[in-house]
Order: sequence, then C-alpha cells, then structure tokens
Amino acid sequence: MIAFQTIRARAEKRKGGAAALARLMPPQPDPKALAKLRDDRVLAEMTKRVFSAGFAWSVIESKWPGFEAAFLGFEPARLAFEPDDFWDGLVKDARIVRNGAKIGAVRLNARLVQDVAKEHGSFGKFLAGWPSSDEVGLLELLAKRGGRLGGNTGQMLLRFLGWDGFVSSRDVVACLRDAGLDVADEVKSKRDLKLVQDQFNVWANETGLPYAHLSRICAFSIGENHAEHEALES
Repeated sequence: MIAFQTIRARAEKRKGGAAALARLMPPQPDPKALAKLRDDRVLAEMTKRVFSAGFAWSVIESKWPGFEAAFLGFEPARLAFEPDDFWDGLVKDARIVRNGAKIGAVRLNARLVQDVAKEHGSFGKFLAGWPSSDEVGLLELLAKRGGRLGGNTGQMLLRFLGWDGFVSSRDVVACLRDAGLDVADEVKSKRDLKLVQDQFNVWANETGLPYAHLSRICAFSIGENHAEHEALES
C-alpha cells in the first residue's frame, strides 16, 4: 500500500498547496459536542439523510420547516407513541415529501433513538463513545436497528452529525484502489468495508489525522478535481 504521505502530497498539488487543502477539511471532530447533541436533532438529521437519499437535497432543504412541523419537532418520545393514524396522515401531508416507506423509516428511527438514549443517556453520548476504528460495526447497528440507514446513507448521517469516520464515496474508493487495496469499484460487501476500515485504521495510526480528514484528503487526491463548493466527498 502507498504511504498516506504520498496521497496527501498529491491532494495538496491538486488543490493549490497545503494551506488550500487544509481549508477544505471538515471541522475537527469534537466528541464533547457530539455527546451534548440532543436526541431530537439526531432524529432530525436521520430523517434529512433518509429523505435526501436518491432525491435532490435542495428540495428537502426548502421543505425542511414543513418537516419539522409535520414530525412534531422530531421528539423521539412523542413520535414513538403516535398511533397509526398519525403516520397514515403524513403520507398525504403536502408539507413534506410524501414517500410512505421513508415516512415509516422515521417511525423506526424514533424508536431506535429512544432505545439507545435509554441505554446510554442520549444518542449523542452513545456515538461519542463509539471508536472510529469500528465504523463498520456502527454502520451495521444502524442498518439492523434503524430504518433505511444502511449503506451510504448511514455514512453520510455520521458525517453530518459530526462523528469521525470515513465515507466510501466514488473518489475515496478510487483512491484506495489506486493505493493498492483490493476492493470493488463500489464498496458494499462486508469484506470490502472491513478492508476499507482496516486501511483507514493504518493511516490514522500513521498520521494522527481524524478519519474524516483522511477520507476527504483521499477523495481530493484523485478523479475529477471538484470545486470547493461541491459535495462532502465526491
């Protein structure tokens, strides 16, 4: 495998130098801030990521005040006990995107957030205590216990919440493959996810950098040279 120093040097050259690359990094992960995150904000972000998957993010953002109102401010304790009639009514609610499967996922995720909060004090505290060296395990938990939180949706959720992890985007995977990692073009299998996790663990130990920064640098080192304002990871 290529040393991460080589990948970083390539990203710096593509983005205009070390200082320019540093400005493109996400905020430094803050476990204390993550631990203070309210459960309603966790559920709100889960909902935003679920509805944004395969849909124009700008549409979801423009309708977001309606989502907040329709889903009662995303208070898990309230939503977890709402009757079927409440959820059936949301399928006809013009304030939100009326996708029955995704609306049902919010109900499942409200229960997930509530159950985890009972065990750990809050969902944020739970996340703050989960090691970045085992993102695969956390993604598996989200996929099994939550609604529509598998795959890239789960990774993007963790990134938006501020948990320190990688995103196996197209460019990140291209970077890993170019560095010598034997994974498919699209990382979906447990085998490939474990290989990706193991390699990011090696690079984290090698550099001391947060996983979110390693992932972003990896993406910026290869493929189309995207502008600053484009997606989190290409």
